[in-house]
Amino acid sequence: MQLLTPVTLTPKAIEEVRNIMSNKNIPEGYSLRIGIKGSGGCAGFTFMLGFDKKKDSDLEYDIEGIPVLVEKKHTMYLLDLEVDFYEGGDARGFTFVKNTSPAQAE
Repeated sequence: MQLLTPVTLTPKAIEEVRNIMSNKNIPEGYSLRIGIKGSGGCAGFTFMLGFDKKKDSDLEYDIEGIPVLVEKKHTMYLLDLEVDFYEGGDARGFTFVKNTSPAQAE
């Protein structure tokens, strides 16, 4: 059974993740982890992205050949999330945007 992938990566984000995986000595067996930090209360929570080993509480996905891990309890917060990579004169890094396109809403 194919699981619905809660989060997507833009082509620019895929390119940068692949660059990091091949050039930054990411250990063998590690996958891209996408999740949240914080309680979601008044302070809210923040999205996180990093590399980690699989845990028992993880769901595994494959996005364009990139192994992705999401902790089961974070899935509902990541639904329709799109990870992009921004590179400009003022900043450089990954961004997290809720995808609200009409095609997603159907």
